[in-house]
Amino acid sequence: MVASLSHRLRFCGALFVLLAGGALSGCASMSETVAPAFADPARYDLYDCKQLESERKGLASRTADLQRLMDKAQTGAGGAVVAELAYRNEYVAVRGQAQLAEEAWRRNRCRETPPEPAPAAAPAAAAKPAPKSGKAVR
Repeated sequence: MVASLSHRLRFCGALFVLLAGGALSGCASMSETVAPAFADPARYDLYDCKQLESERKGLASRTADLQRLMDKAQTGAGGAVVAELAYRNEYVAVRGQAQLAEEAWRRNRCRETPPEPAPAAAPAAAAKPAPKSGKAVR
């Protein structure tokens, strides 16, 4: 009877983890459509293109960081639940901000700043003549 109760508890625990992971993964698929609801829609209205460019880069970097953290958390036991509880809310909020920043970027017709050219290298040391010594070589 005790062994049977132990097996039932294990089964219920495993079932709970599976159901919670499935329910939370459903949230992940709808997060892209709900994401703008977690961000202030007027936040980027007064940003110019230079400000939007740096904001977009920062948001992309933060999104990638959060995605890596969620992927790493999912490798452990119960990782899907941990990833959802620890990182999903911030991930959804950052994605919402990124979507609004993209909309402002398009609305302002902004363009990426071209990268600056690399500075020219100094002339090679081989171009300099070797110093002459005072003694003649025979």
